[in-house]
Amino acid sequence: MFTVQTDNAEIYYESHGEGPAIVLAHCAGGNSLVWWQQVVHFAPAHRVIAFDHRGWGRSRCEPGHRRARFFAEDMRAVMDDAGVERAAVVCQSMGGWTGLRFALGQPERVSCLVLSCSPAGVQTPAAIRAMQTSPPGRAGDAQGPAPWNEPHVALAADAFERIPDRAFLYRQLSSLNPPFIDVGLAELTVEREDLEGFSIPRLVIAGAQDRIFGLDVMTEVSQAVPGAGFHVIADAGHSPNVETPGEFNEVVGGFIDETT
Repeated sequence: MFTVQTDNAEIYYESHGEGPAIVLAHCAGGNSLVWWQQVVHFAPAHRVIAFDHRGWGRSRCEPGHRRARFFAEDMRAVMDDAGVERAAVVCQSMGGWTGLRFALGQPERVSCLVLSCSPAGVQTPAAIRAMQTSPPGRAGDAQGPAPWNEPHVALAADAFERIPDRAFLYRQLSSLNPPFIDVGLAELTVEREDLEGFSIPRLVIAGAQDRIFGLDVMTEVSQAVPGAGFHVIADAGHSPNVETPGEFNEVVGGFIDETT
């Protein structure tokens, strides 16, 4: 378990396993712990690095610096500190803003990019509407005491009926984060012209039951990112890495193996 100092922040990260590197960028409702089902799946053949965004989990930052504009540079600092020159970057929701901006700025360091349930700032009509009506950070709101099985917007509506153990654990892990604040995701926009010439292999994953970025949003995003593959997970909401780890890991693992 490690920390690295960045611009007005201390970023916590973990490194597990050996082999080609995978870097995991979490959602607003989670932290590095939400990747527990990916770490144990990929670590036997890969070096898996999971970090906490500044102000989430065990990462810290100075007041006023919990802003998304720092996220990509924080990920670069983690990779540098870990001695990782190039990695497959797998992003969930908010993490997509981190991963796509990093890939656009330093494409030589990204072997492939996975955007799971994340518009990543790509400006399409459906994505713009979703950001205005259901910002992803709300998935991580501190709600105070609540019934153990109260629905969580970052999961499918019936998650506590189908997968109560995973749904409960996700809710508990979310509670480790500080209260949500607007970190300025809407300020980090990616226009279609920004993606011209973007040649990194990329895969967009959607949850058919996603209540934050619905299938219409992710379909448009996949079409706006040139050459992106697109996979829909039928039984997942906004967090397929938690809800449907078997299918998620198989799809992501196959994509990484094919492109790296």
